[in-house]
Amino acid sequence: MSYIYVLQSPDGSDIYIGFSNNPKRRMAEHERSAHPGWRLVYYEAYQSESDARRRERRLKDHGNAVRQLKQRIKDSWSES
Repeated sequence: MSYIYVLQSPDGSDIYIGFSNNPKRRMAEHERSAHPGWRLVYYEAYQSESDARRRERRLKDHGNAVRQLKQRIKDSWSES
């Protein structure tokens, strides 16, 4: 399985979109390095790595995709 995930900054003002084949390991890496205190607010699982990478790229490259995602997960997003 391959995953895309969205982290939210501690103050709720920023997001990080990433990809991983091992989300538990990747979350631990984030906590130890660049994004301590950020929380997982969303993820999607894919059988195909290429599908997951394509979705990650779409979210990173197209602001409208992120806006739509934030609207879809608005309750999860607002729990900061």
